[in-house]
Amino acid sequence: MPNFFVSAMRTLVPYGVALILSLTGRLGIPVDSEQAALAVGFGLAAAYYLALRGLEALAERLRWRPLQLLAGVLLGWARPPQYPVTGSTLTQVTDTPARTGS
Repeated sequence: MPNFFVSAMRTLVPYGVALILSLTGRLGIPVDSEQAALAVGFGLAAAYYLALRGLEALAERLRWRPLQLLAGVLLGWARPPQYPVTGSTLTQVTDTPARTGS
């Protein structure tokens, strides 16, 4: 499930930023019907992505390869994102008290 969340966030955050920047009146950008249509387009694109990515994740969990392949193809790439599994690169540092003259 972390792959799903990461891929969704990496796709939807730019949509959200573009939507906020295009519709905000505080930046002095007037909202007209063209920009409203743009907002609807962003919303439809986000819904399309989330529906197909969710279907792909469900098919992966159910091990239903044909559905997973179909959803992937409709997203533009047959396979879902694969992120490398990395181990912890942190090392424990212990402080040892300095010895003062023996």
